[in-house]
Amino acid sequence: MALFSRRPKNSDDDSTGAVPPQGGAQTPDAVAPDVEPSVPAEPVPHVGISVSTFGSVSAATSRADTPAAPAPAIPPGATPARPAHLASPAAEASSRVETVPGLRDNVLLRDALAALPAQAQPTEMINVARQLLQGHVYIRVQGDARELLAQGKSLPTSMVTFKDEKYMLVYSGGAALQDAIKADGDAGTSALAQSVLGLLQQVVAGPMGGVAIDHASRPGSALLPKQLIEKALADLDPAQRIKSLLAGKRTSETADDVAVAMTEAPLWIAARRSDDGQVGIAELRTPDGARLLEVFSHPLELLALGRGDQAVKVEPAQLAKALRGDTGLSGVVVDPAGPWIRLTRDQLHPLLIVGA
Repeated sequence: MALFSRRPKNSDDDSTGAVPPQGGAQTPDAVAPDVEPSVPAEPVPHVGISVSTFGSVSAATSRADTPAAPAPAIPPGATPARPAHLASPAAEASSRVETVPGLRDNVLLRDALAALPAQAQPTEMINVARQLLQGHVYIRVQGDARELLAQGKSLPTSMVTFKDEKYMLVYSGGAALQDAIKADGDAGTSALAQSVLGLLQQVVAGPMGGVAIDHASRPGSALLPKQLIEKALADLDPAQRIKSLLAGKRTSETADDVAVAMTEAPLWIAARRSDDGQVGIAELRTPDGARLLEVFSHPLELLALGRGDQAVKVEPAQLAKALRGDTGLSGVVVDPAGPWIRLTRDQLHPLLIVGA
């Protein structure tokens, strides 16, 4: 079954004032690497492989050495140590939405930062970056943000200097804001929620070097450079359909809504090339042997797994054709690093009829 072609890769003024935090430059605990997803250079055949086992409805666990019969398998090789945030990826976001009453946290970002060790590895920083790509963050503004907006004045945004570049300070929620106030003692600031997408677009368009997230929290702080943000935005669904659904509270309609979103939103699958040049498509296995195709809403969702697989963009019609042509696949798992969702063939009906 031949499918999945490569998508060609597409490879300033700052309108806000800078109010450095007290104490001068801040050195972040962890800096995200400059990561660029790689993809095969030509159309790839579907060679079934099983790179993971899907332990239960609560976790996608370790790599499997058993190939997905009857297709030949690509030997998975040595398995790297799994980062703490992937030891048991949760299907749903935490229900604890506030750490300070009245301020709703960006739950996925907050929890990704909380999982960072003192010396974060690249995969753990990629995990932070992928969880930043949804919802909102907070900025600190000198004075009363509401009064400034009412007066039509610009908002002086706090910055931090790292290696001669300025990074916008952003916060995942109430606890991180409290940490910042304790660190600099400046209680004359107010918090203002900002859409992540709009804020990141502002960072990319301006002279800033990137964003510093929860800079006063230890060890849960991170610095993401502009280069990584630019690449993340290039592949981001502007409507953030799938990620928003997976980040939100699950209802009886969530599965159907995700399936409908998959008919229009950008999608990726994971692939790996063997020594003989064959390319395998990553699958998951349940304990009872059911085969599930891995599908990703963004390349960072795959890179956060740390497996070394390649992200290959796939059109909804191509994915639908693949699923129709391989009846041994019982469904898909979307964003297996979590929050994830498993969809059966019946639930995938809106996708399966695309291009039929």
